[in-house]
Amino acid sequence: MTQVSMSALIAGARTGQLVSFPTDTVPALAVRPDCSELIFAAKQRSQEKPLILMGAFPASVWPFVKGTATEMEIWQQVAQKYWPGALTLVLPASAQVPAAMNPTDPTTIGIRVPNSRIAIAILSQTGPLATTSANRSGEPPLQTMAEIETYFPGVLTLENTELEADQFINTGVPSTVAKWTSSGWKILRQGAIQVEGAKR
Repeated sequence: MTQVSMSALIAGARTGQLVSFPTDTVPALAVRPDCSELIFAAKQRSQEKPLILMGAFPASVWPFVKGTATEMEIWQQVAQKYWPGALTLVLPASAQVPAAMNPTDPTTIGIRVPNSRIAIAILSQTGPLATTSANRSGEPPLQTMAEIETYFPGVLTLENTELEADQFINTGVPSTVAKWTSSGWKILRQGAIQVEGAKR
């Protein structure tokens, strides 16, 4: 049985254990960024599919990216408009990003702030975590903590009492992924959010 209280889940995440919690899109499988290889192993995930860095608020994830003052201003304006929410921004990675998060292209990092009280409560205590959907690679995202517990018995999930108290809502639709390029935003995956002026 790996269902635990929120405080136990936060403590586990801080020590590098795999955890799972609801977000505004699909439930996340999460781990400390320097332990990212645990997610790739658990999901049997291709090294070519990078993880997303999820934080409780924008200021917690900006240190993981690097750009010119003008670029930072553009990125922050987009974040201000769509965060917290189902938008992942793929930006140039700073030296703070562990290579294990994106083994085949450590020059970029996807960042996101979820619109989920429960996720933000956890992330504000753990700091930004490396995340992905909770499922085996190539299979549909798992939607409930019970399913996640069955597929990933070693992962810490939240007790039902913790979940009922929050009445979280997840859409089941993954986030929109927008990558910054020399010519502006390019949509890598269209999800719930439409980004103005972005190219397909």
